[in-house]
Amino acid sequence: MKINVGTLDRTLRIAIGVLLIALSLFGVIGWWGWIGVLPLVTGLFRFCPAYPLLGISTCKNTCKRS
Repeated sequence: MKINVGTLDRTLRIAIGVLLIALSLFGVIGWWGWIGVLPLVTGLFRFCPAYPLLGISTCKNTCKRS
């Protein structure tokens, strides 16, 4: 599995994921806030399964395989 999520992308994914989950836990938004698990997991593992299908990588050439 090759890393394809860069630093800024990773930071935004983790922040958005945590925010959505927290808003769901505190009842601000509905159960759909648990969709935040997806960006959180892809940010933590630095791999987005949709990126290879679309030919995208936000990672610079300095990224190494995990």
